[in-house]
Amino acid sequence: MSSLTVLSSILGYGAKFNTHLDAISSPDRDASPFLSPGGAFGLLVLYTLVYIVPLYGSPRTRPSPTLSRDDPRVIRARIRSALASTVSCSICTYFILSNSHGSVESTPLHAMGYWPLGLRETAGSLLLTAILFAAPLYETLLLDGLWVDWVTLRPLHDLWTTWTGWRNIAMGPLTEELLFRSASVPLFLLARMSLGSTVFLTPIVFGLAHIHHFYEFRITHPEVPLAAAIARSILQFSYTSLFGAYATFVFLRTRSLLAVVLVHALCNSIGLPRFSGSVRPYWVGGRGPSSPASAHTWTVLYYLLLFGGAWGWWAGLMPLTASPMSTIEADTWSATSQA
Repeated sequence: MSSLTVLSSILGYGAKFNTHLDAISSPDRDASPFLSPGGAFGLLVLYTLVYIVPLYGSPRTRPSPTLSRDDPRVIRARIRSALASTVSCSICTYFILSNSHGSVESTPLHAMGYWPLGLRETAGSLLLTAILFAAPLYETLLLDGLWVDWVTLRPLHDLWTTWTGWRNIAMGPLTEELLFRSASVPLFLLARMSLGSTVFLTPIVFGLAHIHHFYEFRITHPEVPLAAAIARSILQFSYTSLFGAYATFVFLRTRSLLAVVLVHALCNSIGLPRFSGSVRPYWVGGRGPSSPASAHTWTVLYYLLLFGGAWGWWAGLMPLTASPMSTIEADTWSATSQA
């Protein structure tokens, strides 16, 4: 199965999912919202620019042919910039929510996912995500032998001692979820936008916010044809938008910032699953009459987990994100799904 086929299937489910969400959101259309939908979307775009533009406004944060984005100096400067941007945007959202004159049904800290922490919701969301990524976890932990490193907690050591790991697994998920979920989603709810629009509109901006990596990739990989670089950016936009929709749903369902940050970190650490090719455990050599048959068995199991994990994720989407803080009620969802 090609990646395009898989992506088309996911988008098909997304369209159906959007219909369900629009049906279960029932804001009071007679009441004038404190913030207009255009204002909420405009703030999201503004927040995105506040986050991205400073990354290219200084020679210390702007990659060049002689300065890689993986240079520790660039990473440190970018982390400081991203933190400053997200804190500023979060303060702005907090101020708007605090002065919304009762338009928000909860406190600003609750609406933004800070409190309660949602420890149970976080555990359920992580389990749900692990089910979805059962196949790549099987390949990485078992077949590639990464479980050996986890016995000694080496991945955690690498997270704290390597700047790329700290950026990709810790600060990237933290700052992006602070901005695109915690600081932005409450504004869409304040504007009384439908849940479907909130789940599927905000991630488009989230996906577009990653397009700037095209510029960085062209600088560091000038030998790659332009068409290939564009295709890479389109793929990145697609999967970041899909993840953004999932993260937004989890945030609305759990109202926990901790949950979406850790889910984001888990997804970043796993990466995209393979949709083609074979797998083979590290302890099986590449030669010998038993190797092809052995590889076939492990590969079949991988793809069973790939599709089984997708089914398990869909089945557990509501139960594993259940929360008394939820914006999306399970019983309403079930009634709508059966309609």
